[in-house]
Amino acid sequence: MINLTIDNKPVQVPEGTTILKAARQIGIDIPTLCYFELDGMKFENKPGGCRVCVVEVKGRRNLAPACATDCMEGMEVLTHSARVINARKTVVELLLSDHPNDCLQCEKNGDCELQSLTKRLGIKEIPFKGEMSTYKKDTTLSVYRDMDKCVMCRRCESMCNKFQSVGALSGVNRGFQAVVSPAFDQPLGDSSCVNCGQCVQVCPVGALTLVDNISDVMKAIADPTKKVVVQTAPAVRVALGEEFGMKPGEIVTGKMAAALRRLGFDHVYDTDWSADLTIMEEGTELLGRLQKALKGEEVKLPMFTSCCPAWVAFYEKNFPDLLEYPSSAKSPQGMFGAVAKNYLAPKLGVKREDLIVVSIMPCLAKKSELAREQLSVNGNRDVDFSLSTRELAHMIRQCNLNLNDMPEEDFDSPLGESTGAGVIFGATGGVMEAALRTAYEVHTGKKLPRIDFEETRGFEGIKEATIDFDGFPLKIAVAYSLKNARILMNQVREGNPNGYHFIEVMACPGGCIGGAGQPYHHGDSNIIRKRMEAIYREDVGKPIRKSHENKEVQAIYKEYYGEPCGHLSHEQLHTTYTDQSDKLEATK
Repeated sequence: MINLTIDNKPVQVPEGTTILKAARQIGIDIPTLCYFELDGMKFENKPGGCRVCVVEVKGRRNLAPACATDCMEGMEVLTHSARVINARKTVVELLLSDHPNDCLQCEKNGDCELQSLTKRLGIKEIPFKGEMSTYKKDTTLSVYRDMDKCVMCRRCESMCNKFQSVGALSGVNRGFQAVVSPAFDQPLGDSSCVNCGQCVQVCPVGALTLVDNISDVMKAIADPTKKVVVQTAPAVRVALGEEFGMKPGEIVTGKMAAALRRLGFDHVYDTDWSADLTIMEEGTELLGRLQKALKGEEVKLPMFTSCCPAWVAFYEKNFPDLLEYPSSAKSPQGMFGAVAKNYLAPKLGVKREDLIVVSIMPCLAKKSELAREQLSVNGNRDVDFSLSTRELAHMIRQCNLNLNDMPEEDFDSPLGESTGAGVIFGATGGVMEAALRTAYEVHTGKKLPRIDFEETRGFEGIKEATIDFDGFPLKIAVAYSLKNARILMNQVREGNPNGYHFIEVMACPGGCIGGAGQPYHHGDSNIIRKRMEAIYREDVGKPIRKSHENKEVQAIYKEYYGEPCGHLSHEQLHTTYTDQSDKLEATK
């Protein structure tokens, strides 16, 4: 243990603790900009480059970056001396001198950490004037890049490389021309980027933002020739309230449904319903593969889940030799769109092209997913627009509504009833648990001895378990972050030494609850934990907790699809994958 004083307060910390963390331990807040961590998720960015967190250490000539300086025995630290405050102000003033002055129009206005620092340090004018660095703008369907606003904190680079192992972003050039960019300054869409958007979630300024589709949706709602329906993902209902002053993890399902109706959507449905449908298709596909394997037939195992579009893009680019391993089932967003355009549109008396399907998602990759050729018919998309949780909150405020004042309302039928299994799709391990609940009972014809599969839950990066399927040892794994997914995929390439049968992957921290379209968590992983706890509370509160017991799902098979993985359901609810490794070759 190390003993030191910070602002004359004694503190004892383990060896290897930084000054920043020691100060936080005793309630002293040192401002930061480049520093970022997700506590408990093995992610930390501490380049010490911005120098906003500098402190004065007795006996040391230079100021020390608190985020990158370890505590030493007997150290005396001052965090707010006149010298420190002057240095911080100068650093931020220099950043502002090369930063666009368009805060009122900026996507991050109100959530910008540079803006907050400026206010905190009392900066009223910028004493430095000079050349402004400019870069070309760049966009994918999910992410917009404006590097004029980049402050070189390198958070996005760390998230992309260390947490996701995608490698789409890196620092290039030196000095005034330094910027974070894909290799050779190529467009982000032509790089190894998978549109997970976690770079957007951690960016402290407006250099990386989402592609805003609010105006497109508003125009569709205002068009009298269109009927507009909306679906909402499970993770949205446990995070949307944060945008309206509610505590993290507060469940706003009923209020959200009411707000969507007042925004002008003709029908409000639940993506949880199509999550249950996904389990019927994916679970049936898993059982089919296992039965073939038991008969000695050649089959691709382990089967991977396919609900996360960032994960789908990742294996298409990095593991094109393993494209037959993931389930062919579409994501719940994709399945809902297919059902809406093929089954619901005739019931509502409208043509396919006149039914506009909007999704509310915690994810930015969903904006790119809906443009996949496999999720359209003759150029008409199954899902027309995808809004993030943050965009929905902005839309509610634009229309002068307050979520807190909304009554509790139910979703519409026939695509609104869902089970607890559908709800838990929003958390890492949730898809696996939902599939196990159904696959066990369908396979054995027996009731589950326990409905909660605790083995799949929690924040461990990779979880492994063997589930007793009535005498058959089903070996499963659950992973979040694409770095962990890469570990498992490499094992499959090497012959699947652990003998897995079924693997779930989600790209974002904690699953969809930590998606890039969710309210900014600013590195507070406790917020993500509260969302996860809420997901499981919602599950427990559901009268039905198994996908195969969903009456509306049963009804659509009886009336329309016939059976899971049948001819029609395979045509509409399943997809194919393509080799995208050329994107990596371009990077090399």
